[in-house]
Amino acid sequence: MNFERLQAQGRLRPHRTSQSEIHQLLRLANRDLADAQVKGLSSDRRFLIAYEAILALATIALYCSGYKTHGLGHHWVTFQSLPDIMGNEVRETAAYFDLCRTKRNVSAYDRSGQISQKEADELIREASAFKSVVLEWLKANHPRLID
Repeated sequence: MNFERLQAQGRLRPHRTSQSEIHQLLRLANRDLADAQVKGLSSDRRFLIAYEAILALATIALYCSGYKTHGLGHHWVTFQSLPDIMGNEVRETAAYFDLCRTKRNVSAYDRSGQISQKEADELIREASAFKSVVLEWLKANHPRLID
């Protein structure tokens, strides 16, 4: 679904962010990245926590671009919007995150033991890499929000 259609449907609404709001989202992402690496947690829980870090980082991009999700499916809308906001270079990453969203939903609401250690480790690596991408994008496009 394209960005304009999401806006027309009211699933993306105008939002004016602040440096404080972006700093808070970065703090959430940093906390979740650290917590996802705590030894002794189940692979399901590590995956869920890493996913939350990714969602916070993707939300930063959305907010900096002047939008906020509205209504049901806000995680999906956030990931669908990433290529329009950050460019085609994040299209595959956004698609991967959306697949993780589906896995996250099953693990959070329906069944435990569905996520392997390898999958959790992979998502943690992807979350860390995405953080670097988001920070570089912020520096290039919205430096006033990260000073």
